[in-house]
Amino acid sequence: MDIKSNFTFAGTVDAPPPPFPEFPGEDLGPLSALLGTWKGEGFNVIWRPDHVAGNPSQDRFLMLSRTIDTIEFEEIPGPIPNRGFLQGDIDMFGVTYLQKISDAVTGNGLHAEPGVWAVVPATTHPPEPHTVVRMASIPHGTVILAQGTAMQGSGVPPIPDNNILPFPIGDPGHPITFPEQELANPTAFRTPPNEMTGVTQDMVNNPNSVLKNALAGQEIDSLVTLLVSTSPAPVPGGGTANTAFLQGVPQSVAANAEAKLVTAMIWIETVKGNPDFLQLQYTQTVLLNFNTLSWPHITVGTLRKLPPTP
Repeated sequence: MDIKSNFTFAGTVDAPPPPFPEFPGEDLGPLSALLGTWKGEGFNVIWRPDHVAGNPSQDRFLMLSRTIDTIEFEEIPGPIPNRGFLQGDIDMFGVTYLQKISDAVTGNGLHAEPGVWAVVPATTHPPEPHTVVRMASIPHGTVILAQGTAMQGSGVPPIPDNNILPFPIGDPGHPITFPEQELANPTAFRTPPNEMTGVTQDMVNNPNSVLKNALAGQEIDSLVTLLVSTSPAPVPGGGTANTAFLQGVPQSVAANAEAKLVTAMIWIETVKGNPDFLQLQYTQTVLLNFNTLSWPHITVGTLRKLPPTP
């Protein structure tokens, strides 16, 4: 994601206010600490649709992978102009990124995602506070726009528990358990045991436990939290778009695997040490809709910022 040095946005505002007053002197606000390269490990869980001729009762395959995760962030030069009609123009500031995730056991590539993170100043039309936005492209056939909030803090982040239980579309209050979730149950419809070395039942039951375990023995000095979602609430706008193959028949449940909702929580942590170091943790849930159910696809990672290349 190399942006040539002679490329710079001109912007629209002569002296734009800081997009986040909590981060004075930083055009990128809460995103400023992202710049550079991060690398670490994580865990990826996805319920894949399973198309087997003559076996319509088996609609799913549970893929479980320990992962190697790398993200590169680069600043976009200059303020990014947004022209206004109901209010004056605004300038955003942002970074490009490229994330690559591979299977830690097989080495196979699992995910490649180019995109942009940006900070958005407060607006009057619509009346919204300062926000952050993530614009991402996933080569499998989905693009997302997720917007949300950023905040500063300290101490260990309050990482919630989560699970991989599917549920009827639009009815998360009625989760469903399938036999593939129990690692003690032999099945041809889950990642083979020799390809998921190190995956435990606790990880499957609560993928965010991987993040909590990575924090064991660490002391967090400062913390930046980014919370974004493709849902139009609490920040209007956003959403997902899928290829025709993934979406299937519009306005129906007849999808191959429609990415319907994306939510993500990101923590940029300053960890005390000798010396201190920067750590990035995230948990993301994508709801994939197929065969009348919403199937959680959860990815978590703990990465450290690498020293700059000489």
